[in-house]
Amino acid sequence: MSIVQRHIVEPPETRMVLENVAWDTYVALAERRRGSIPRMTYDNGVLEMMSPQREHENIGRLVGRMIETYSELRDVEIISVASVTVKRSDLSKAYEADESYYVTHAAELLGKRELDFEVDPPPDLVVEVEITSSAIKKMPLFAALKVPEVWRHDGESLTMYRRENEGYVQIDSSVELPGLTAKRINQTLASRDSVGETSLIQGFRKAINAPEPK
Repeated sequence: MSIVQRHIVEPPETRMVLENVAWDTYVALAERRRGSIPRMTYDNGVLEMMSPQREHENIGRLVGRMIETYSELRDVEIISVASVTVKRSDLSKAYEADESYYVTHAAELLGKRELDFEVDPPPDLVVEVEITSSAIKKMPLFAALKVPEVWRHDGESLTMYRRENEGYVQIDSSVELPGLTAKRINQTLASRDSVGETSLIQGFRKAINAPEPK
């Protein structure tokens, strides 16, 4: 009798979608969670709850560490708000990104303990990992909430976008963090399966001041 071993591969994200959800119901569900999992996105009655697995979380955190390393070395002040819930009842829209940062508006946020996004600006830079397709189109949602810059990773590569004319255009280099390119980030992430995080960030740190490979 032979024993067959099967390796169960979990999807990088699990999603649940509910429709016809009232705004007050969404807010109550979000507030009753423990922590920020599942991450919730709400758009005009549609509520998506996403639970990230290891691959998703690893990519988001590595990109976040590169942002933080770059801002330190380039003397750019930032304020990290991680997966803060950005919600607007007047627009019936809300999201929780993988990583979020204030850069242009960092000075305005100093000393603020709570944020009211009907008054305060949204994060200047949002990192969104979406390996499996979301039921909610995130880019129109980000545009409606006036997020200036969005970096999206689909499990293969990262693409940068800048808000323009009520939508987004793809950019090669960040506006919020001048000089940091999608190419540089993707080159660094390419080694994430072969080296540990410390080595990866050390390599990124060394590469920032080097010229971009042709």
